[in-house]
Amino acid sequence: MIKVIVHGALGRMGKEVTRFVTESEDMALAALVDIGGDGTEVLTSLDAFTGEADVVIDFSHHTAVPGVLEYAKKRGIPAIIATTGCTEEENAAIREAAEVIPVFASGNMSIGVAVLAAFAAEAARIMKDADIEIVETHHKNKLDAPSGTALLIANEIKTNRPDAQFVLGRSGMRKREKEDIGINSVRCGNIVGIHEVIISTESQTITLKHEAHTRALFAEGAVAAARFICGKGAGLYNIKDMVRK
Repeated sequence: MIKVIVHGALGRMGKEVTRFVTESEDMALAALVDIGGDGTEVLTSLDAFTGEADVVIDFSHHTAVPGVLEYAKKRGIPAIIATTGCTEEENAAIREAAEVIPVFASGNMSIGVAVLAAFAAEAARIMKDADIEIVETHHKNKLDAPSGTALLIANEIKTNRPDAQFVLGRSGMRKREKEDIGINSVRCGNIVGIHEVIISTESQTITLKHEAHTRALFAEGAVAAARFICGKGAGLYNIKDMVRK
């Protein structure tokens, strides 16, 4: 039985993770933690929990990532970082922690997105002269732009386009450069998440699209990541590793 700490338990994604863990036959809740907790059923800090745990899943806020990693290192347990919008300093903390413990970090926990990114990278490799643009659409309350998923896709494309330069939004008088990968963000309504990759030459266009119908798919992916990472050695893992297992 995998004992799971859910950090950010009162958020939308934290509640979904809690549901998946509770309904799972091979998992159990070790603790629920959230800064807005009551201190009893939902603890207000990770340090308040000293019981048995096998993994911590973080779906809180990117500013909490360093603290989550410090706790996981202290406990010697794997960490699932499902939070988006991490700064370079926070990403550096993820890399440093991965030298000590298993860390699973992904800008998107969807297996479908991993497939989309792989297809986009392969298309970029084959269609060497194609222009590539990414359009990501999310609900109006999403704070980070571009989304972590859009950056995940762009970085996967960059493995086959090493000279690619990311252009975040377009405005003003600037000609499109050959190595540009445009990333454009739309925020409106209650859209869970849509990511489109447009790969276009002068003679043809391929459009790849992934649409999330419910936020539950991200929680489902995070729980799958917890199963995947338990028992692994120290290192930095992501959705591609899980898909290729």
